[in-house]
Amino acid sequence: MDARTIKRLRLKFILISTVTYFLVMIFMGLFINASNILLSRQQIHTVLSYMLAEEMKSDDERSEENPQSDETENENEDAVKDGQKDDHDKAEHHENMLNQFSAEFRYSARYFSAILDKNGSPTEIKTAHIMALTREEASAMAVKAFSKKRRFGRDGDYYYEKAVDENEYTHIIFLNCSAQIAQNMRILYISMLIAAAGLLITLVLVYISSYRMIQPEMENIRRQKQFITNASHELKTPLAVIRANNEIEEMIHGPSEWTESTMRQVERLDGLIRNLVLITRAQEKEDRSVMTRVNVTQPVEETVGPYESIAQQEHKELILNLQPDIEFVADESKIRQLASLLIDNAFKYCDENGRVTFTLDTLKKGRTLRMICSNSYAEGASVDYSRFFDRFYREDSSHNTDKGGYGIGLSIAESICQQYGGSIDVSWKDGEISFTCLLN
Repeated sequence: MDARTIKRLRLKFILISTVTYFLVMIFMGLFINASNILLSRQQIHTVLSYMLAEEMKSDDERSEENPQSDETENENEDAVKDGQKDDHDKAEHHENMLNQFSAEFRYSARYFSAILDKNGSPTEIKTAHIMALTREEASAMAVKAFSKKRRFGRDGDYYYEKAVDENEYTHIIFLNCSAQIAQNMRILYISMLIAAAGLLITLVLVYISSYRMIQPEMENIRRQKQFITNASHELKTPLAVIRANNEIEEMIHGPSEWTESTMRQVERLDGLIRNLVLITRAQEKEDRSVMTRVNVTQPVEETVGPYESIAQQEHKELILNLQPDIEFVADESKIRQLASLLIDNAFKYCDENGRVTFTLDTLKKGRTLRMICSNSYAEGASVDYSRFFDRFYREDSSHNTDKGGYGIGLSIAESICQQYGGSIDVSWKDGEISFTCLLN
């Protein structure tokens, strides 16, 4: 795992933690506010139901004496309060239910009621307990509520309850709940502010803590790079001595099977050391100051073109699809190295008498450079392609040491693509494997 991978994992950790917190806060906020609204509506519904029942009972009693007299209505209410014990208990129960909604309900409630015939025409509007509406406005609200199917509902700052009596008259009572609605909105705004503040604090804390968490791994990576550089430097001397001694042995006694084997292994170790240093440097951040706008088609063609002679010798087919005169800001040496790694890998693992295709073009109106190198690979159906970019990885059935190389070429190619904020992907289809590189 390199430094870029660790930094990407850190960003994913920050993103996942922040999104998780956000979703939890959304759930809690919705639960709290929904519960508060439901409880408020239930309390309002309880109060309106009882008020409507009392209103309809008062109308029935009043119709027996004087339906048009407000004074008679007040006398009937006093008679209920001063009447029998059952009526007194009902009045006390009424008071308890009203107190569920507000302790100051008797002094703060603003409501009006209406009676409509079966055609929806108002026959009586009572607005003695409200000053914010005229009789015409109250009548219009009553007609609007009559046309709705639901018995309990809301119209602006008013909640209403309606019922039909035995004479098919509809009784509707409206209660002004602006204070309760405003309180619900305050709770909603406060919960949103708390969630936003918590999200910001969580983001800062996760950012700081994640930075501290990755520091030991970043230090290990730094030490590993330093070790590879130092070890590569130290190994050069004994390899040079072994090479020199082997050459002297060949000069004295002549070449033999053993001296040739020793020289092959020396060459192999020397190449491995160079590639270890190369991949360590490839993982370092590219210095953008050395990049210039170059015609990348030319270096790619100069790198890939000489493989036509190799293709003829190995009885393979090489197809070049190079878009002419592609201008791109890059380090020309990196472009050559990437093209060389791709084409070299394709020829090493291409099937006998197979085909190699190299494509160079651009995407996103020239902002993205794309290289695609494909080769015939009949046995690729059951291969684990997720490990192709691991260092020193060789697929058992075909990636063996007989083909040469060190198993780190694709890892170097991946590092070059990452330096340009791009990517490299591998895919297999219809007996052909393709490596696609994107550079931004």
